[in-house]
Amino acid sequence: MYYSPSIEQLSTVISQVTGPAFLLAAEAQLLSVLVSRLDRLVDRSRQLDAQDDESRAHLKVELPVLRTRAKLIHRAIYWGVGSCIATSVLVILGFAAAFFHMRHEYGAGFLFAFAMMLFTAALIAFARELQLGFSEIEGNFRPSQIRARKSHLHV
Repeated sequence: MYYSPSIEQLSTVISQVTGPAFLLAAEAQLLSVLVSRLDRLVDRSRQLDAQDDESRAHLKVELPVLRTRAKLIHRAIYWGVGSCIATSVLVILGFAAAFFHMRHEYGAGFLFAFAMMLFTAALIAFARELQLGFSEIEGNFRPSQIRARKSHLHV
């Protein structure tokens, strides 16, 4: 037999998902910034690729750096989307637990920690891209700096 949750239970769930909702907003804002940066990197790469051979010769050094920066941004987007998914599942879990009268504290705690880990991974990849971009502007980058490390953590 199905018993719908009371208004008090739903009110409690809504107050419990407020934190994850704010996290979801922060994640969405970060993704917006990341996509914008990736678009600018792609535009710059296309611009360099369209140059003729004579004018592109001195700019060829910039292409590997742009590729590496784009890989870092791609990873940051990947981890950010994973974090959004985990946060969304957390909100859904909260409401589903209220409807089915189930305890969800452990699952909610795990999902929140998992979402934060993914969000942190996205921020770290973003920070690496910012560092590389700043080094490029300052002219202090070396070829050894442009290698992006392989990411072994997959969702």
